[in-house]
Amino acid sequence: MAKKDKPKSEAFVNTVIEKLKGPDTAFGAALRRADNPATKDQSWEYLCPWCDITKGREYNPFALIGAALAKAKPDRNGDLGIGKAIARCYSDGGTSGGNEQPAAKIKLRRLLACHTAEEACGILRSLLGLIKSRGIALDYAGLLKDLLSTTEYFNEIIKAKWARDFYYKKGEE
Repeated sequence: MAKKDKPKSEAFVNTVIEKLKGPDTAFGAALRRADNPATKDQSWEYLCPWCDITKGREYNPFALIGAALAKAKPDRNGDLGIGKAIARCYSDGGTSGGNEQPAAKIKLRRLLACHTAEEACGILRSLLGLIKSRGIALDYAGLLKDLLSTTEYFNEIIKAKWARDFYYKKGEE
């Protein structure tokens, strides 16, 4: 379960990553289905210790991040925020950081148009697949923490943080 000295989001991500390395393949299979409405009940056994599965506001972020981790199977939690990860998906590896690319801007704008974290979870599902396919080291714990914030904080602070993360260029301070 979550340790007292770590934020719940960090404890969840670290626990999932460690369990995915173990011999229990049922754990990973169940979590991969967590963000699918038709199969989400298969993950409840593993998510109940972390969240109230009757509250979508709480369940959806844990299901999204759990499923993304089970699909990506990272060795550790990454360090890139969601904005930077989206930009990196469209980076050419040279002069373009990716945030100038129209496709990247469209992905970000769609995410920023969400009014609630629950709505953002629906948009993030496909974005996390893109990020996984590019091998980008996403900060899953940070994203989970963002998605668990209150609606007002989400709309006022979190979305601005994601936009800043996307548009920020090294050397500009």
